[in-house]
Amino acid sequence: MFKAIRVTILLLILIVVGGVTWMTKYRALKWDRALDVVIFPINADKTDITRAYIASLRRETFQPIADLMKDEGKRYGIATNEPVRVWLAPELDAIPPSPPFSGNVFSIMMWSLKLRYWAWQHDHFDGTKPNIRLFALFHDPARTPVLAHSLGLEKGMLGVANVFASRRQAGSNNVVLAHEMLHTLGATDKYDLQTTLPIFPDGFAEPQKTPRFPQDTAELMGGRIPISDARAEIPDDPTQCVIGTATARELRWLK
Repeated sequence: MFKAIRVTILLLILIVVGGVTWMTKYRALKWDRALDVVIFPINADKTDITRAYIASLRRETFQPIADLMKDEGKRYGIATNEPVRVWLAPELDAIPPSPPFSGNVFSIMMWSLKLRYWAWQHDHFDGTKPNIRLFALFHDPARTPVLAHSLGLEKGMLGVANVFASRRQAGSNNVVLAHEMLHTLGATDKYDLQTTLPIFPDGFAEPQKTPRFPQDTAELMGGRIPISDARAEIPDDPTQCVIGTATARELRWLK
């Protein structure tokens, strides 16, 4: 009986949250005004190196994300010439809840609600009210050379990105953040989850190029620049990325 009551309450909460989320996304994807994207930096490993790097961040560090969206939005002829504005919040001294190890539907639903509640609790940005919140977990690359998978939730329009506390990797960090940002707007991954290789044709920036390889740029949701059938490289920065037609349809930039 208690379990049935708990499930019923959870479903009611999800219905309410789902309705609010649908309306928020509907307004966002009209693209008649800029979306405010706020990045919340987090010292994920609590090291002095990461702390110093976060202290050096400026709003301009993340401007290439907005520039990419502006250039690609113009290419697709959307209504606004400024699709997103990117803001930087002060360092956040909290770690978001980790996703569940099991694929149990109930545990995933609970985690999603916990993450959204956690994000609401820790959104102390004094500036504009964000449309999209990106929580950037910075790691010292000397201690954590391989990062855990990042994620973006369409429900709640928030992302959790694992990135490096390194000026040399600031550009690729922006690629990760832009990728997760598009997830919050309904864009899907266009790479093989096992190999991380972009999927042809939707994960290729130039699927009609002859010869097909090497590609010069990455499709943002494909994640990498295809060099050969078995090799792809991480873009150095957002200038090496484009938004392909399949992703543009998901963003309602194309019909």
